[in-house]
Amino acid sequence: MSSSAALSYHEPEIVTILILSSFLLLGNVVNSILDHFIFCGLIGQIGIGIAWGAPGGNWLSEEVQETIMQLGYLGLILIVYEGGLSTDLKTLKSNLFLSALTALIGICAPIGLSFTLQYFMNVTQVQAFAAGAALCSTSLGTTFTILSTGDLSRSRLGVLLSSAAMIDDVAGLVMSSIVFNLGKSSDFNAITVIRPVFVSVAFAAILPLICLLIVQPIARWAYNFFATRAGSRIIQLTRTEQSVLTFHTSVLVAMVTASSYAGTSNLFAAYLAGASSSWWDGLVHKSSKAGESADPLSREINSQKQLRGHDSYPIDTQVKCAHLNDSVDDGTSAVVRSDAPGSDDSDSHRLSSFRNGLMEEVKQLCATSIFNKYYRGALNTILKPYFFASIGFSIPISKMFSGSVIWRGFVYSILMVLAKMLCGMFLLCLPYLSGFLQMLRRYLTPVISRYWPPSLSHKRLKKPQIAHTSQPVQTQQAAQNLQAVQETPANIPETSPSKHSHDKNVELACPSQIKQHVSLYPAALVGCAMVSRGEIGFLISSVAESNGVFGPSSKGSSELYLVVTWAILLCTLLGPIAVGLMVKRVKRLQTVERSLQTGRHDPLGPWGTVPSH
Repeated sequence: MSSSAALSYHEPEIVTILILSSFLLLGNVVNSILDHFIFCGLIGQIGIGIAWGAPGGNWLSEEVQETIMQLGYLGLILIVYEGGLSTDLKTLKSNLFLSALTALIGICAPIGLSFTLQYFMNVTQVQAFAAGAALCSTSLGTTFTILSTGDLSRSRLGVLLSSAAMIDDVAGLVMSSIVFNLGKSSDFNAITVIRPVFVSVAFAAILPLICLLIVQPIARWAYNFFATRAGSRIIQLTRTEQSVLTFHTSVLVAMVTASSYAGTSNLFAAYLAGASSSWWDGLVHKSSKAGESADPLSREINSQKQLRGHDSYPIDTQVKCAHLNDSVDDGTSAVVRSDAPGSDDSDSHRLSSFRNGLMEEVKQLCATSIFNKYYRGALNTILKPYFFASIGFSIPISKMFSGSVIWRGFVYSILMVLAKMLCGMFLLCLPYLSGFLQMLRRYLTPVISRYWPPSLSHKRLKKPQIAHTSQPVQTQQAAQNLQAVQETPANIPETSPSKHSHDKNVELACPSQIKQHVSLYPAALVGCAMVSRGEIGFLISSVAESNGVFGPSSKGSSELYLVVTWAILLCTLLGPIAVGLMVKRVKRLQTVERSLQTGRHDPLGPWGTVPSH
């Protein structure tokens, strides 16, 4: 059998052209329609995958479906990269502990509730654990798609969700390796089980250290060094969109490749690559601001102003500026003449124009702008529909409608929905938990202070000072209040104040006693967004089925695999729909309150805030 030197070109048949074009076009049309009504167009794309793929009409050949799966995974990598790119690092740092707790609940609750399968199915503990491992993950593609569609990616809620979903994804991939080892043999190999964990921790810990200790000093030195050589061809080349695109793409490819060979999730590496690019943009922005006062134009103008303050004769200077590439298109320095009489306004105008041009250049060359210009179009119209359609390819819809499989699948789906909704319940209980911790601290402080006399004596030395200093203030405030009460009848009408106004004054005087508004939307959004399992759930269940963990079956698919598939499918469908409807309502409430100026709180409260820098 000889292999051909090249692949011969054949014109595809009209049926193939119609199938492929309808598959791609309908995926985008359905996505646009559902995004407009329920912010959840990915459900339609999953349905298109079921209908056109092997579970439905099987109109696409097996080779085409495999190709679409591979291209769709490229889309998933870009979706996760975009999520890391839109993550606010300061908000992530301040909410990292809360995200870890949310992810921990999202991992432990599904695994724990999965052991209830032993009561209505004939499964072992290992099989129940494998089922829970498949349901402990959270769909990254679904989460980031919903957040970007609802403009919540940079909010505190969006950062919490994305980081918690990422932790769940890493845990899910670790579970995948554990399930794979369970299928191979009953003996655990500690190296292959804990290797993804340690590699993921190493990536998450070492990468920030490299950025802060190595990349940041080198970048600042390079910026100061090349600022005086802005007219060179090399510097002009680095300020092009193509060079920035090559740089950020190389970082993404390098991190994904390194994580794959190291044995951890390449999606986790894609998220870290996006976060690193976001950090790099912030570093460039700070360096540009710091370099505004050090650029040649600013120094020359400031020196001219100082000379004008001391000398009365006119000054005729030539200011050379080669900082921006728009002023050095031909490699020569831009020459600006300034005459001394009345040139302060022109100097300020030139300096303001220079800085505006510098900041505009920084914005155009940031990673987000480059991603939007070169990747977003292909991602939204081709790669993302391919990814969600590939999820539909892996759903054995024709084998899931036997009576025992349906009712067990629905019961298990309800349990798995409740397991992820506990993440939102935890968020709702945070104010009460913090109050409980404060009360516990007040109770334990006197008890603990008995065993540490130095700290107790230190507090006793401080308390009298606070008491003596606060007593005159309280006396003065009491005197002012008494004087205000005595003067009030002369300034108000003769009608006696009502009880309602008195209560209102008491409430205004004691704002700490007013019960704060508690919104249920953040907790509901977190819980429903964590419900969707998606690609990682199907991956783990497929690994467990192919390795015989779910048990052999002469019919081709074990009953436990079909039940788990029901749970993954229903969770993947219901989660985005619920989140999309809630996001639509939240957006409508925000629009109404801002237009009518009702003065009410934001529906998401502090969780909907977007940090300003």
